[in-house]
Amino acid sequence: MQLKLTKQQQLKKWLLIGVTLAILCVLPFMLSKAYFVHVAIMCLFWAYMSASWNILCGFAGTLSLGHGIYVAAGAYVATILLNTFGVTPWLGLFVSCVVASIMAIIIGFPIFNLRGAYYTLSTVAIGEGIVVLLTNFREWKISDDLIIKIGGAEGLTMKTVNSPLFMQWRGKIPYYFMILVMLIAVILISGYIKRNKLGFQLAAVKDDEDAARALGIDVRAVKLKAAVISAIFTALGGVFYALIIRFLEPAAVASGATMSNQIVFGAIVGGSGTVMGPALGGLVLNLISSIIQYFLGGSVQGLHLFIYGVIIVVMIIFKPSGFITVLEKLYYKYLGVEISEALEDTESEGESDGK
Repeated sequence: MQLKLTKQQQLKKWLLIGVTLAILCVLPFMLSKAYFVHVAIMCLFWAYMSASWNILCGFAGTLSLGHGIYVAAGAYVATILLNTFGVTPWLGLFVSCVVASIMAIIIGFPIFNLRGAYYTLSTVAIGEGIVVLLTNFREWKISDDLIIKIGGAEGLTMKTVNSPLFMQWRGKIPYYFMILVMLIAVILISGYIKRNKLGFQLAAVKDDEDAARALGIDVRAVKLKAAVISAIFTALGGVFYALIIRFLEPAAVASGATMSNQIVFGAIVGGSGTVMGPALGGLVLNLISSIIQYFLGGSVQGLHLFIYGVIIVVMIIFKPSGFITVLEKLYYKYLGVEISEALEDTESEGESDGK
């Protein structure tokens, strides 16, 4: 929702953004334990992943439960390049993006003709297929002198170098700022997409795919563009995951049950299809999960997972549009904008777009 703000309202808007960024920059230095810094990093990581998923699925109105395959592409490609060839992840991340893009096109071309549950089930099947492949391949022998270790069911450990040239640091704080920059980047890109031609086309596809096709929109091409962008950002998240965890297990990285589902939950709870909603949802859900696990995880085994699940179900039932709608009301109140005025402005924009 874009509003014509007065100079005073714009000043208040940028003041809010500046204060938020200042708090985020100071936060890791105020945390007393390395564990707390790690929790903050993972909160930003899941916010980033949900925002990356949202570029395709939120804007186009699809439900993919297989985005873990792009996480695996980024994580495994960067790790294999470092372990086998000594290639720094600074270069490995570009190769990961290319691999993820090719995968998105190969996978998306046939399945973007599917709709609803059929599309979702196909993403689950592809994701679990990748898990099976990674689980059953321990190594790839190209020649006697070149053997690429994939790890198989035992997993793959990233070689430790502890050098900025290899995107590895001894402390946690550099990783915090790395994922913070990545999160800001994906939010800015998401906002740019939503306000421009691709975003309008995706919105039309989300509203009515048949009507969008009748208007001359190439639905498959539009989805493929969004899929490639989403896959690239997700693969970069996979590279970061490999750097911060240093150990890759197929079921944990590529499986829908652990990786993809958590990405989706964050986006849905925060507000799928909005710019800020998925990021806030991923951040808040992981923060709640970490707090519950920290205080209750040792008392009753699995209790934190049960409470986490209840929170998600309650949010989906009582706030299906995501809690971003509540924050938007507070945001408009802070700016001094009437909600009815904001809605009227949005309606007028929709009419002009229709013309």
